[in-house]
Amino acid sequence: MSKAFIFGNNVDTDVILPGSYLNLSRPEDLAKVCMEGFEKGFASRISRGDIFVAGSNFGCGSSREHAPLSIRAAGVSAIIAISFSRIFYRNAINIGLPIIESREAVARIEAGDEVGVDVHTGIIHNVTKNEEFRTKPFPKFIIGIIEAGGMINHINRDHSFQE
Repeated sequence: MSKAFIFGNNVDTDVILPGSYLNLSRPEDLAKVCMEGFEKGFASRISRGDIFVAGSNFGCGSSREHAPLSIRAAGVSAIIAISFSRIFYRNAINIGLPIIESREAVARIEAGDEVGVDVHTGIIHNVTKNEEFRTKPFPKFIIGIIEAGGMINHINRDHSFQE
């Protein structure tokens, strides 16, 4: 199970990864500055597998892929929100970061709750409160991308290219 971190509405990509860090490209460097615009040193509080829970329009702002990459590299296993910016949503899926929309779960999960997400079934389980929330599960092709660790890995793993 994973610990929940709570964020509000309209968390933009500059909060997730301020523009001053766009010169970074290695995942381990991006991980160290994840959510730096929210709180200096925030990434040091994240443990592998933790989950972000947010309000509406998470990931708004620029279309840069650095923001979801920093979240995934920091060890976050999933993001649950009421809604996501469409570009952020696609960028997250493309890099293998599960993002789930559930107004009900967001309303009930609190900071520090132990939470589990099953992308196959669409079930979010709040272990702390012994509550379960059902969302629409990802289609099989999206699960393939997530399980491969991203679109590029999925293509390289599941397809052979012939000359």
